[in-house]
Amino acid sequence: MSILSPSPARVVLLCGPSGSGKSLVSARSGLPVLRLDDFYKEGDDPTLPQVAGSSDIDWDHPESWDADVAVAAIVELCRTGRTDVPVYDISLSARTGTEAVDVGRTPLFIAEGIFAAEVITRCQELGVLADALCLSRGPMRTFRRRFLRDLREGRKSVPFLLRRGWRLMRLERSIVARQTGLGAYACDKDEALGRLAAAAVGRRPARTNAAPSPS
Repeated sequence: MSILSPSPARVVLLCGPSGSGKSLVSARSGLPVLRLDDFYKEGDDPTLPQVAGSSDIDWDHPESWDADVAVAAIVELCRTGRTDVPVYDISLSARTGTEAVDVGRTPLFIAEGIFAAEVITRCQELGVLADALCLSRGPMRTFRRRFLRDLREGRKSVPFLLRRGWRLMRLERSIVARQTGLGAYACDKDEALGRLAAAAVGRRPARTNAAPSPS
């Protein structure tokens, strides 16, 4: 009698503006999680983009992130259940080591980060995509949550956090529009958890074009 190998896992890509609650939803889902923020480029990388009219590095631009390495890690997790990923310290803008991510025999895991939408098409073409979700809370709520989190974790200096926060608040609706344009489904945390639960048991909820109203 032959022993069948487990079916390959699939990934739910969870995006949304910084501070929109991606980590919270991921934790509440109970699913294994791959942190896509660990694939940021290091602070001395000459290809890092800058904020227009400023000397600040634009950490919210996709060019500040290594999409190729992230996709390779997602695919390896889907096919083997394990991969090695960088450990990234946002306060240092540097990789400080590597760690193993092991999703075991689970059929589904989450890859979450502000750039998750950038790899939707590639994951779909590679046959590993289960769903793609974009969280949205509304600009002011996101600004407050993001600033308090970044301040608590000492991610960057306070002036930098304020400059970034105001800029992202003004851009939030366009960020959500870009991510949904790339194929993510806009939803709040409750709907996201429902869709994750559905995907975990092999069901795929109907997709609509309606975005949630900011609360």
